Amino acid sequence: MQFHFKIAEPDPNASALTTTHNPHSALQPQQPAILTEPKDAQHEIKLQNIVATFSVDCELDLKTINSRTRNSEYTPKRFRGVIMRMHSPRCTALIFRTGKVICTGARNEIEANMGSRKFARILQKLGFPVKFVDYKLQNIVATVDLRFPIRLENLNQVHGQFSSYEPEMFPGLIYRMVKPRLVLLIFVNGKVVFTGAKSRKDIMDCLEAISPILLSFRKT
Repeated sequence: MQFHFKIAEPDPNASALTTTHNPHSALQPQQPAILTEPKDAQHEIKLQNIVATFSVDCELDLKTINSRTRNSEYTPKRFRGVIMRMHSPRCTALIFRTGKVICTGARNEIEANMGSRKFARILQKLGFPVKFVDYKLQNIVATVDLRFPIRLENLNQVHGQFSSYEPEMFPGLIYRMVKPRLVLLIFVNGKVVFTGAKSRKDIMDCLEAISPILLSFRKT
């Protein structure tokens, strides 16, 4: 069986994610009794959220920012930063007095970068000596549907050093991949959520590593 993966780009009209030893490969997957997945099955990875951080390299007056901008809120008793929302691209900034900014909600890397720069420009227009520095992608959240049910109890028994599964508290199995270092939420219906990725390659590498393992625990 061959798996083929691609990362889906979000609909632009929709509202607005050297070879080394992999420790997981040492665990031999169980062989499923029947494999009926199409030989060239293609699983579409969907980016759901991009979290980026940057600095404007100056101290900010949060009260001034809140009073002079739309779509922003500042309630220091509940949260010590200004929450500012943008419609195009659709993303949200958490702005702190130190000049650190977290941009979240973008659906791809281009939107994350564009939104971050637009937030910096807004602050610059308010009169702050803004510089756009230290921009980094911190977390890419993505999902994929493998389209087959998974025996989570058995997966947890065999891969207990990497996983935890408490269905009475959370319906998914939490799987901590070592290389690449991602956390996966795996559900019995075959849907998987990837968190902690820094790039699309991280997600692709992780899916290629975990897919044969999950296939071996397919419910038949």
